[in-house]
Amino acid sequence: MDFEPHQIYMNMALEQAQAAFYADEVPVGAVIVHQSRVVAAAHNQREMLKDPTAHAEMIAITQAADAVQSWRLSECVLYVTLEPCPMCAGAILQSRIPIVVYGADDPKAGAAKSMFQMLTDSRLNHQCEVVSGVENKRCGGILTEFFQAKRKLGKK
Repeated sequence: MDFEPHQIYMNMALEQAQAAFYADEVPVGAVIVHQSRVVAAAHNQREMLKDPTAHAEMIAITQAADAVQSWRLSECVLYVTLEPCPMCAGAILQSRIPIVVYGADDPKAGAAKSMFQMLTDSRLNHQCEVVSGVENKRCGGILTEFFQAKRKLGKK
């Protein structure tokens, strides 16, 4: 599959993941594009905000809704470095995002492909096109580096 059209935006999401890494947050980044314009860019902020819902996707969806002045993000594409979890998949579906592009699979909590297929479940009133594996090695690598450093320090 040709990922070239998606790489520019995934690289922006990776920049957000790097910012999370430096902030001692799990390094996940997200970017939302509306009609070829970036309208949201976010990274995990659960530690900083002390908010279990402060995932990169959740923050980016809120930013994008504000930018386009609608909760319906039906003309947007979400780029995220890690496969969305069930909470984020639910928000993606509720916001009507039609295309989700992600980098690394999440075998422990992935809700797009790995554990659940929420984004493509025909029983729901909205489905997304899902593109996986864009910049997979870089997206997975930053997570591996982060958790190796945490284990080295004896922290979870």
